[in-house]
Amino acid sequence: MSKNFVDTRDSVARLWSLCDVLRDDGTSYHHYVTELTQLLFLKMAKEAGQEEALPKGQRWNDLTARTGVARYDFYQQLLLELGRAPNRRVRAIYSSARTALRQPRHLEQLVDGIDALDWFSAREDGLGNLYEGLLEKNATDIKSGAGQYFTPRPLINTLVALIQPQPGERIQDPAAGTGGFLVAAHEHIKARTRNLQDLGEKEATWQVEQAYTGVELVPETQRLALMNCLLHGIEGPRGGEGAIQLGDSLSGLGAGLPRAHVILTNPPFGTKKGGGRPTREDLTYSTSNKQLVFLQHIYRGLAPGGRAAVVLPDNVLFEDGVGQKVRTELMDLCDLHTLLRLPTGLFYAQGVKTNVLFFTRGQKDTGNTQAVWVYDLRANMPSFGKRTPFTSGTLKPFVDAYGTDPHGKSPREDEGESGRFRRFTREELAKRHDNLDIAWLKDGGQHDPEDMPDPEELSAEIEVELQSALRELQALTKLLTGAPEEDGEEAA
Repeated sequence: MSKNFVDTRDSVARLWSLCDVLRDDGTSYHHYVTELTQLLFLKMAKEAGQEEALPKGQRWNDLTARTGVARYDFYQQLLLELGRAPNRRVRAIYSSARTALRQPRHLEQLVDGIDALDWFSAREDGLGNLYEGLLEKNATDIKSGAGQYFTPRPLINTLVALIQPQPGERIQDPAAGTGGFLVAAHEHIKARTRNLQDLGEKEATWQVEQAYTGVELVPETQRLALMNCLLHGIEGPRGGEGAIQLGDSLSGLGAGLPRAHVILTNPPFGTKKGGGRPTREDLTYSTSNKQLVFLQHIYRGLAPGGRAAVVLPDNVLFEDGVGQKVRTELMDLCDLHTLLRLPTGLFYAQGVKTNVLFFTRGQKDTGNTQAVWVYDLRANMPSFGKRTPFTSGTLKPFVDAYGTDPHGKSPREDEGESGRFRRFTREELAKRHDNLDIAWLKDGGQHDPEDMPDPEELSAEIEVELQSALRELQALTKLLTGAPEEDGEEAA
């Protein structure tokens, strides 16, 4: 373990420890990280020598030059001014920003705590690593409830390594969260190009300004994502507000995104807020199931030969009606070559079972999937949680089975009914009505009681199952009564 890693971890722990103090001020965990982002951007701009993006008189030293009530009043005004800053990236980070702190002494504690960090070590290890460590701490602390915004880093890094994004490729995350997939893809490319030095000047500039596209629906989360990307060197279009757009990929915004060579994403679980249907008119099937709409966006948003790795809940694999039609279209348009059944406990905030679908967009629009390889990493596995951490080592057997070809074309061995990796032909899947919820191992695993889901997680899982059952019941009722599908249920 490197000294820099230890120093970064210690700095993250120091920042997070201030949260206990701020809770006394009524500050929630999510607001706490947002508050830290607003302050850390100022401090990191100073440490990185990039304060020219900030207006004069609105920088870190201007804040620390004041104390008490004067500092608190200045900070409130500072947030308003930065939300109107000439620099579009600064303006995007501070758009509608306001402090959740109620007492000047708590601002003092935050500012003093930030100043007391070992900033020399932080610069040596990379300011982005410090910030991403804070996001991870926020997500893995169950009391914060931020797990829905954060995909486990071992999973992200593994998916990126398998998909192998390359310089010059357009890389997209239509549900960007805090930007983890885009950051990991950029780090992957940097590590293989000597920090982009092996690229020409034009290619390197394109990589940091044009290669990455993300969309995030929640303004506070987009703020975190913009900060995360900037600290890792992802600048976004010149003169723009950054690589992560604020908006809804299930609206016209998503339809206008450029075709991507790589899509890596973990779309949010559940139905569209308010029960309405997404407003995309360019997709074949309309449904209130957000995951099915995201899946259509992804496979239709890939350029020919483009590849994707997508985290999706179990209901996408087995849901009838529109669900079956979407899966059939996916296997026609793309080579759905691999499906990974993930163990439980990775997304505690939702309490649902998840999978990763790996596919490549075909050069033609029919018959692209010849077989699907299914890896069961769920049966006879522990429920990952506080006492059983999920690591890259957990995924190593799957990585070895997947092989080195990003399109899933490496030689593979069907391990049979007693193994975890099996091959199912397109004909076999058709007989199952394209139901991909395939399990063959008897699950006799023992789970640590302390890592079992709490009542809120179980309630969330039940809610997802009930929503899926209700959609299936509605489809069956229409079939039995001969009623036409709802207007927009299926478009030509």
